[in-house]
Order: sequence, then C-alpha cells, then structure tokens
Amino acid sequence: MERIHIRAYGEEHREDCRRLWAELTQRHRDIYDDQGIGGADPGKYFDEHLEKIGPGRILVALARSKVVGFVGYMPGEDEVEVEPLIVSTSYRGKGVGTMLLDAVKDRLKDTGLKYLSVRLVARNKDAIEFFRKNGFDKVGRIELFIDLTCKDWEKGLKLFDMDFEY
Repeated sequence: MERIHIRAYGEEHREDCRRLWAELTQRHRDIYDDQGIGGADPGKYFDEHLEKIGPGRILVALARSKVVGFVGYMPGEDEVEVEPLIVSTSYRGKGVGTMLLDAVKDRLKDTGLKYLSVRLVARNKDAIEFFRKNGFDKVGRIELFIDLTCKDWEKGLKLFDMDFEY
C-alpha cells in the first residue's frame, strides 16, 4: 500500500472532502434504502460542517496528494465528538481510519478532556465494528425516536432485553 500522510485540512482539500462526504451519504442512502438522504447536493453539508467546526478541526489523509479520508472533531466541555470520520471505499480496511483517529487523540493529549465520543447511524455495522475495534466500547447516550412517516425499519436490535427497530 502506498504511504498515507495525515495533514491539517487546507482549502485545496475542499472538493475531495465534499466528494467523500457524498460517498458517505450514498452509503447511508443504500443502507436505509432512501435515496433522499442528504438531498440533491450532499457535498454542501461538508461546507456547512466546515463552517461550523472550522478548518483547524479537520485532518485529512493523503495518498499521492489525493484526500482518501478525513476526520473532524468538535470539542465540548469535557468531551470531544468525532464528526465525521470518512475513508474512501477503496482505502477502507487499510488502517487509514485508525491513523486519523490516532492523530485526533494525539492532538487532544494534555487538554484535560475526559471523553472521545462518536455518534453513528444504527445500520452502519461496519462503522460500529470499526469504532469498537478502536476502543469505543462505552455507551454514553442512546437516541430513540418515533418515525412519523411509518416506513419499514429493520428488526433485531436488543438492548436491556427490549426489542428495537433500527
């Protein structure tokens, strides 16, 4: 595998990051069988996220000067949320995501923050497995909701002996 370099985000990375955001959006569309997720231009959500957290809180993974992954992080009072961590499909399983997470952890050393958290869509089993493998094995919050559209959901999620759809 070619060498991967982790660098601070720069404006020259914007289009590659927009492309990766759209790639993740398509993954969510596929696993939820809903092509409306993310709207007509999902890349614009990268622009909004960039404006929200600032370019100083995004790291990119480069292979031959091409962005193959990126991670954003948002510090709070005593925790930092990883949002998002995206690796190009062709580079998954090659350690790029772990390199990005390690780079975030390195930046957070000696900050006094207590927790590193991530929120995932419930059907993204690959992402859940990745984060668990990388030490995310504590559950701090659970988001429950009522679907007012009455669409079909997957069955088979159990928590505290209660069945949930996801």
